[in-house]
Amino acid sequence: MDSGFWYEAGSLLPPIGVGLLFWFTMRAILRADRREREAERQAERELRAQQGNSGERPDAP
Repeated sequence: MDSGFWYEAGSLLPPIGVGLLFWFTMRAILRADRREREAERQAERELRAQQGNSGERPDAP
């Protein structure tokens, strides 16, 4: 009866491992996206501040 428990417990390890791998991957992707969006906002702020100081407009010929 004891060996049945270990077989059942062992059969749960692969799905748990795949689930953890998926979770870590998605967490990394979402964090990278969040950092990229923040960098984009910062670059946009700096560009607008620079354009505001020089009086230039990006759509002006």
